[in-house]
Amino acid sequence: MTKAELVAKVAAQAGVTKASAERCVNAFVAALTEALEKGERVALPGLGVFNVKERKARKGRNPRTGEVIEIPARKVVTFHPAKALKERVK
Repeated sequence: MTKAELVAKVAAQAGVTKASAERCVNAFVAALTEALEKGERVALPGLGVFNVKERKARKGRNPRTGEVIEIPARKVVTFHPAKALKERVK
């Protein structure tokens, strides 16, 4: 599903214009991004939990040359689906 398809579906289900639905989708994405930038946990009942996790630095290998390289530490976004979502996807 693309963003345009999501906006159309939200507009249809909420009974609002596509422009209004797009503003809502954009606001949701901005709020989610802002919270994750601050390192906050975002829990959406029925959907799941977004969290920021710190990955340690590690050694890797260049598959082409076999050279050992250092992969720096970084933060990654993780998502754990809610039980209800897992059941519906099954």
